[in-house]
Amino acid sequence: MRSAKDFFKPLAVGAPDPVRDIPFPPSRMIHFFPPSNEKMRAKVPDIAPTVDILLGNLEDGVPADQKEAARAGLLEVASTVDMGDTQLWTRINSLDSPWAFDDLHEIVTKVGDKIDVIMVPKVEGPEDIHYVDRLVAQLEAKAGVTRPILLHAILETARGVANVEEICGASPRMQGLSLGPADLAANRRMKTTRVGGGHPGYLVRADPDMDAEGVSDINSARDTYQQDLWHYTIARMVDACVMHGILPFYGPFGDIKDTVACEDQFRNAYLLGCVGAWSLHPVQIDVAKKVFSPDPGEVAHAQRVIEAMGDGTGAIMLDGKMEDDASVKQCRVVVALARQLAANDPELEKLYAF
Repeated sequence: MRSAKDFFKPLAVGAPDPVRDIPFPPSRMIHFFPPSNEKMRAKVPDIAPTVDILLGNLEDGVPADQKEAARAGLLEVASTVDMGDTQLWTRINSLDSPWAFDDLHEIVTKVGDKIDVIMVPKVEGPEDIHYVDRLVAQLEAKAGVTRPILLHAILETARGVANVEEICGASPRMQGLSLGPADLAANRRMKTTRVGGGHPGYLVRADPDMDAEGVSDINSARDTYQQDLWHYTIARMVDACVMHGILPFYGPFGDIKDTVACEDQFRNAYLLGCVGAWSLHPVQIDVAKKVFSPDPGEVAHAQRVIEAMGDGTGAIMLDGKMEDDASVKQCRVVVALARQLAANDPELEKLYAF
């Protein structure tokens, strides 16, 4: 058992003090790039200003013989590119791989002052976070890093989902969680080969029509409605994150060409409470910006409610709808996010008429 008084003490002598509150700068998309690819590294200075978070990926998608090149490429980017207001993250290799230790050692000791968040894949329980937490603290102390590097876990196994609350509360470093639908689907033995999104076979069907005698024809044309495979997991992840004051993200949407379905899936996650999603291709950047920035109409309505409610207590009728204390709380969430985003985006500031 660990005393609550010790929770905000460094885990290594000389490591920086843990954060008390997780910072929440604009985080609408985590845009992945392959650091082993020289052409992609050359594009980073142009991409960085267009995204909220830029992540150098060292794990899935990087062949085994390119792992060290990817790590070296990330170190180069972190050392040479001015990221401005854009957060720089990395996803290390899984903790059961032969590369994870070197990833952490090289990143923290060489560019620890440049990395905002380390994404840890396939986290299954708090013990995984405890291991990384202690090791990163030791490496921060060794390298003289003065700002603690935060941790972000990916839910990719049934065990991880079952332990999600403990994972969220495993360390003050915990910045947030992402849903990893492909690995989670495989681990659960779900019968889908899609990466994120819904599935046309996961549906409900309307009842058949009946004739005058009350006989139904089950083979008649009937409306169907596709369901969301990830609704339960996202909702549980959001609750766990909010309980611990950290940030939930939707993960990848693999069908790059289908930006319409991507927008739908991102919006489902946004409405459920996610703050952002992964962007695997430049076309998904604008999708994430659109979805995870409040709609101007919603912002205008929220401001009307806040103004009409005065001190925020009681209840009123506005445009035929009842608004009360809870309504004001909902509206303040929308307006606060809109103001935060507009502060760094003149186009949004104009749309929101702030």
